[in-house]
Amino acid sequence: MRQIIMAAVLVAVFLRAGAARADGGTHTVQAGETLFRIALNHGVSVDALRSANGIVGNIIYTGQVLVIPGAATNTTPESQPAAASSSGVHVVQRGENLFRIGLKYGVSVSAIQTANGLAGNTIYVGQRLTIPGAGAPTTPTTDAATTPAPTDTSAVAAPAAPSGGGKRFLVDLSDQMLYAYEGDTLVRSTLISSGRWPYLTVTGTYYIYLRYTSQRMRGPGYDLPGVPYVMYFYQGYALHGTYWHNNFGTPMSHGCVNMPTAEAEWAFNWASSGTPVTVQQ
Repeated sequence: MRQIIMAAVLVAVFLRAGAARADGGTHTVQAGETLFRIALNHGVSVDALRSANGIVGNIIYTGQVLVIPGAATNTTPESQPAAASSSGVHVVQRGENLFRIGLKYGVSVSAIQTANGLAGNTIYVGQRLTIPGAGAPTTPTTDAATTPAPTDTSAVAAPAAPSGGGKRFLVDLSDQMLYAYEGDTLVRSTLISSGRWPYLTVTGTYYIYLRYTSQRMRGPGYDLPGVPYVMYFYQGYALHGTYWHNNFGTPMSHGCVNMPTAEAEWAFNWASSGTPVTVQQ
């Protein structure tokens, strides 16, 4: 038994040392971080992060050193992209959209569109965007609380709150965004993935009528155990957390509103049965 324990300890030390030897391609987990947020900040997929570190599931711990596959330097949350420069020019990277670029530099989407003559939200990898009035991207601080900090909504113009009062959600399919309002005040926003053709997300105003902290979901072409923080608002359509992809900002679902799991947890704890959900194009 003593030999088995010693062997296990040596294996753990070896794995940790291997992660630390990644010559800058590592990340030390901070309080409140999740695999999704770390992967997003470093521009890698959650699956790649799991594979590089031998992680099964989504459990990580504060202080854990993670190898970042393909990373050349150790970056901090929402770090400056390699393509950014002090000249106010940003080169579009894979997975980016106007909302994220505007949030990074502290400017609105409409300001970026105007500065670059963009008629809509379509951009392409490698495109050089002028960032009006920006010298360098901002670096938000990491929230040490167990619940991740709300998305910074001050830099990006959000749509007007749906009519009514109290707490309510607005899902904007055109921008692939979910907004949470209390009264007319925007309290949180996040990228989502709505239904892709032919499983389009319904539009209209509905109300949350059924909630599960975890549920198995099955349908044509999918069988997903342990879907987290599920809130049904119309028939089989729900807001819920998503662990099987991180391609938020692009329609991916069979009609539900896919959310980053950390954001779905926040929404689940903030809302309740009867909370209105307005879905618009």
